[in-house]
Amino acid sequence: MVTINVGKKGLTDNVIKEINLQLEKRGMVKVKMLKSFRNKDKRELAEEIKAKVNGKLVDFRGFVLTFEKT
Repeated sequence: MVTINVGKKGLTDNVIKEINLQLEKRGMVKVKMLKSFRNKDKRELAEEIKAKVNGKLVDFRGFVLTFEKT
């Protein structure tokens, strides 16, 4: 399983494209929210990421989200 870090630039189009590409290739992706990205509540951040990704959220622990291909 691949891990994608979301840093200070936030959720750019390229990050979303990479998450979706890896979901297609591998079926599962971990998305780690780095400290430089944590400017809001972690649940709000998780919802924001979930809304933009073509997969379903299967695990949410701390600042790490795990998505599965739908």
